[in-house]
Amino acid sequence: MRGVLIGLLTALAAAPLAANDWPHWRGPSGTGVAASSALPSTWSAKANVAWQAPLEGAGVSSPIVWGDRVYVTSQAGDGRRQSGRHPTLAQGVDPAAAGESTLAATLRKPRTGVVFVVEAFDRATGTRVWSHETAAEGELPPVHDKHNLATASPVTDGERVYAWFGTGQLVALDAAGKPVWTRNLATDYAPFDINWGHGSSPLLHGDSIILLCYHSQMSYLLALDKRTGRVQWKVDRPAGVESYSSPVVARGPGGPELIVNSSTGVESFDPSSGKTLWHYPEVNRFPIPVAMTDGTHLYMSRGYRSSPYMAIRLGGRGDITSSHVAWRVPTGAPYVSSLVLYEGLLYMGGENGVVSAIDAGTGRRLWQERIGGVFTASPIAGDGKVYFVSESGETVVLKAGRTAQVLSRNTLPGHFVASPAAAAGRLFLRADDRLYAVGQ
Repeated sequence: MRGVLIGLLTALAAAPLAANDWPHWRGPSGTGVAASSALPSTWSAKANVAWQAPLEGAGVSSPIVWGDRVYVTSQAGDGRRQSGRHPTLAQGVDPAAAGESTLAATLRKPRTGVVFVVEAFDRATGTRVWSHETAAEGELPPVHDKHNLATASPVTDGERVYAWFGTGQLVALDAAGKPVWTRNLATDYAPFDINWGHGSSPLLHGDSIILLCYHSQMSYLLALDKRTGRVQWKVDRPAGVESYSSPVVARGPGGPELIVNSSTGVESFDPSSGKTLWHYPEVNRFPIPVAMTDGTHLYMSRGYRSSPYMAIRLGGRGDITSSHVAWRVPTGAPYVSSLVLYEGLLYMGGENGVVSAIDAGTGRRLWQERIGGVFTASPIAGDGKVYFVSESGETVVLKAGRTAQVLSRNTLPGHFVASPAAAAGRLFLRADDRLYAVGQ
C-alpha cells in the first residue's frame, strides 16, 4: 500500500507539468522522472538519433528543455587544474579499462582566455537558435580533471534562462538570449573556493532563484529575485561547511521546505525567508547527490564512497534524528550520482557498474545487478524504463520493477558525465562537447 501511495503522489506532483518540459537537471517533478510520454528503448550512432549538435565548448552540465528549445552551457578555453593527485571513481581496477576518463577539451574554434557559453537549440531539428557568451572574470578556481567551470546545470521558467558558472558568475537571459541581469557572487561576497570545484546548480522557486554556496572561505545560502537579481535573503553558515550538491524544494505538511545536503548533514530551510526548520547531523566529506520527495518523505543518499542512503519524513523541527528518520541504510549508495524515485522504487547506479532497486517504503534492497560501466551521471526514468548513462557513452535501459531486466544497451560516441533529460518522447544526452537528441 505504501508503494502504491508513493507512486500516486509522484504522479500527481508531476501532472500539471507539460510533457515537453525538463526545466532543470532533475526534471519536472524533481525526482528524475519524465512526464508521461513514450520514450525510446534502442538507438545507436546510426539509428534512432534525431540529431546531434556540436557545442561551442565543453562541460558536464545537463541539458534542459522548455517548449521548442533545448538549452545547454559550456566552457570554452582552458581553465585551471587542481594540483595533486585526482582520485578516480573506479576502484581496484584500471579506470580507463572500466570506462572512466577525464573531461574532453574539444573546442570548435581557438580561444583566447575563458568564456562561458549558453546555447539554445531547436528541439525538433537541433538547429542552433542563439548563443550567448560571458567572459570569465577574476582568477579561475581550479577543478578536478572530470569537470570544468560549466558544471552547474541551467534552469528556466520559460521566460528566462538562468546559468551559473564556477567563478560565481550568474546570468539571466531572455528568450532571445539577451542578458536581463548578471551577478558575480565571487566579487559580491568571496571567491568560489571548494576543493574540486563548484558543482551546485541553481533552483527556481516562486519568484526566487536559490543558490547554494557552501565553500571553504565562506558558506552561505542565497535567494535572489529572479526578475532583478536583487538579494531577497542570505543565510550564513560557518566557514568550511561545504557542499557539491544542489538545493531542492519539497512540499512538506507545514509548507515548502528547502533541502540541502551538506558536509555537516541534511538541512531544511523555509524557502521564503531562509529560516532554519530542521537538521539531521551527519558528517560527510563529499556531499554530492540531491534529495527527492514523494510529498511525505525525502529520499536521498549523501555521497562519497559507499554512501549511506535514507528516507526522512518531512515536517520536522530541530534535530530530527530520533523523530523523522523513517529508515537509513549505512552503506551502498553511489559516490556522485543521485538516486531516482519511480513508481515506489529507488534506483541507483554507481561507479562500480552495479545498479540496485530499493523499496522506497522500507529501504529494503529488492535486487542488485552488475551491468558494467562507470555511472557518474544520475539515472532518469519514464515510460516504464530506467536509464543509466555510463561515462563511455553506453546507456543501459532497464525495465522498471521489482525484478532486474535489461532491455537494451545503446552506445553513442563521446564521454558522458552529464545527466540526461527527457521530454516529448525524446532523450537528450549531453557528451562533453556535443548534444544528442535520441528518438524519432
